[in-house]
Amino acid sequence: MRQGDFVTRKSYGGDVMFKIERIEQMKAILRGVDYRLLADAPLGDLTISKLTEALDHPRSSSPEFRESLRRLALSQVQLQEKNQLSITHKQKANMSYFEVPGKVLHLDGDPTYLRKSMQLYGELRVPAEGYYIPESQMAEALHRLLPQINPDIVVITGHDGILKHRKGAGPGSLGSYKNSQNFVNAVQIARQYERNRDSMIIVAGACQSHFEALLRAGANYASSPARILIHALDPLCIAAKLSYTSVKDTISMLDIAELTVTGLDGLGGVETRGSYRMGVPGIQHPEEHV
Repeated sequence: MRQGDFVTRKSYGGDVMFKIERIEQMKAILRGVDYRLLADAPLGDLTISKLTEALDHPRSSSPEFRESLRRLALSQVQLQEKNQLSITHKQKANMSYFEVPGKVLHLDGDPTYLRKSMQLYGELRVPAEGYYIPESQMAEALHRLLPQINPDIVVITGHDGILKHRKGAGPGSLGSYKNSQNFVNAVQIARQYERNRDSMIIVAGACQSHFEALLRAGANYASSPARILIHALDPLCIAAKLSYTSVKDTISMLDIAELTVTGLDGLGGVETRGSYRMGVPGIQHPEEHV
């Protein structure tokens, strides 16, 4: 057993697939493949999976997530068809148009999940800038990044979890969570920059995060209502859908729950306008006339 192997834990019934980050003495430090989860386990508790390095590619994720990607791609096609239909209806059949999808600023406390997210934003044609920022530094980073990037959508995610052994605190207390307070601080800074939830959409949280506190701080969508583990790329799915939803349309979590692996137990939120705009006539780039 060595660094890079894909493993499951016997003591948990093999419920989550991990990759070994490193081995310290007789203990392995583990990173969830599909879920935003960091853990450690004795080497004797691990079973090596026959899966290969292909799991590192985002499209090798769970069947549920591949279905989410299929639905996202389908929704983009349907939006394009709707655009063309609206032009034709106005007797401009030969007129072309251009697209201005919402721009995403993605802060991630995990560089591996950030890399996967950026690959998928590219595949889904979502304009995005991503930064690996430790959770405790996210609020400070947003002071600098928001005026610089001026995003339509902000994703604030990384690692979180309920600290089961912390005394004198329950699930209602922010002190019971690994990083929920850091996420709340970051959301508050973002809302100070732009208070209108439709002008700048915020998707915040990670596994088991304090859902209610994140919404109170100003997030449009957040994890985790049922305090469960969320899929590593669920925040991306919501951001991608919002990027390609028209500013004329309002969507709720009920409309986009099927795009996430963990559904309404994993993420929730408030009604929000999309950030996609259609422009006419189509833009011709200089190189097209060469």
